[in-house]
Amino acid sequence: AVGHMAERPSNLYEAQQQRRMAKKEMIKPLLGDECEIHNYSLQKITVGILGTGDFARSLATRLVCSGYDVIVGSRYPKCNESLFPSAIEVTSQREATNRANIIFVAMHHEHYSTLNKLRDGLMGKILVDVSNNVEVNEREESNAERLASMFPESTIVKGFNVISAWALQSGARDGSKQVMICSNSQEARCMVVEIARNMGFIPLDLGLLSSAKEIENLPLRLFPSWKMPIILTVVLFVLFYVYSFIRKVIHPYVMKGQNVFYKIPIDVVNVALPCVSFVMLSLVYLPGVLAALFQLRNGTKYKRFPCWLDQWLQQRKQLGLLSFLCAALHAVYSLCLPMRRSARYQLLNAASALSRGDKKNIWVEEEVWRMEIYLFFGILAIGMLSLLAVTSLPSVANSLNWREFNFIQSRLGFTALVVSTLHVLTFGWRKAFDSTQYKFYLPPTFAITLIVPCIVLPAKAYLFLPCVNRKLKRIRRGWETGHQAKFHEPGEGSSVAHFSVESTSRV
Repeated sequence: AVGHMAERPSNLYEAQQQRRMAKKEMIKPLLGDECEIHNYSLQKITVGILGTGDFARSLATRLVCSGYDVIVGSRYPKCNESLFPSAIEVTSQREATNRANIIFVAMHHEHYSTLNKLRDGLMGKILVDVSNNVEVNEREESNAERLASMFPESTIVKGFNVISAWALQSGARDGSKQVMICSNSQEARCMVVEIARNMGFIPLDLGLLSSAKEIENLPLRLFPSWKMPIILTVVLFVLFYVYSFIRKVIHPYVMKGQNVFYKIPIDVVNVALPCVSFVMLSLVYLPGVLAALFQLRNGTKYKRFPCWLDQWLQQRKQLGLLSFLCAALHAVYSLCLPMRRSARYQLLNAASALSRGDKKNIWVEEEVWRMEIYLFFGILAIGMLSLLAVTSLPSVANSLNWREFNFIQSRLGFTALVVSTLHVLTFGWRKAFDSTQYKFYLPPTFAITLIVPCIVLPAKAYLFLPCVNRKLKRIRRGWETGHQAKFHEPGEGSSVAHFSVESTSRV
């Protein structure tokens, strides 16, 4: 005991020293100034770059600042020498390939044929292809695979094509931090991964060179996960806009001869936007309900969902953000309604009629309360949607644990749907039962928007029933209908003796 007591102060002192050292390391910046050389234990290798474009200059500067010796190969070294910092040596392509251990090929794939004259210097070297295509799946083989077929004596690595010259200049503080890397040589991949890590990026090893085509397609895809949500939003907006245009503009013109086409840019748009936002918010939570019903019907969570439902579940974030966008635009449009000249004229006409004594009192208690409640639920809904949109940002979501994130996106999001439904119902009030609201026998717009929420809300309430919710939780924890696993405490050898391997589930 005395010996242990004697060792404890030393252990405590060492632990405190380690904590202080770790804290000092954490407060150090990831990257320093342009010409700062870090004291990393880097392998003393010379990195060559073939090319003198913007990307090549940014890459060379970043490599030098990360502690590497860089030599740039150019067809016109004297003309391009002034484009690079003094710490970077600019020489001919042949000399650069002869002296460098790892060579970055920073040129377009159309110029690969110019490297044939450097074949002797490239033999046995690691070539890092950083090129991109103009279109997705432009050719059957990737640029890296083409380079590998042209120089079979060299080791080809695909990487650094998903980051821009600006990201290389500003560092990992701006732009993307991930660098996808693939190669048929594990040793070459490890070396390039170490280079990317020393430069302050996050390398992702994607395996063999066959992944190069997918890596080259990544920078060319324009919002791939946003395509269907955006199309759905545009289609819903067009449908609701045309529907509102018929009811609010065409009907008065045909039935009463009133020219109200001035409502097209503001009034009609402000009717379509909340309808799209409300329906899109409902579509965020409808796939979760369908997934729960599928699991209850199948009695297991290990059966795949249909492809359409699986894709729908993955795009709920995009649907929610587009719903928030439409709701925010609706709020802005609503605030601008009193600023229109037409609204001022209508207000002056009402004041003139009141002054002439046509109307003694225009105060309607029921309408006052309806509008107050309607605005209350609207402000509350837009506030909840704002919170949902903010927490969906990666920087905010990463600061939350899973329970906090799930509470905001699921519980609070469902509450936002309920509040939005109350907002729509208070807007409609008694209009659904008023025959004058059915223009051309078409129901009011708000009545159509309630179709999807009236499916989601009762289904969600059904899933909240204790008997259903208990069964759903058991399924999501691994329980399966018709399958049983027998558990025994350690030491119960006599009760386990009669079990065979085939009839026993191992957990």
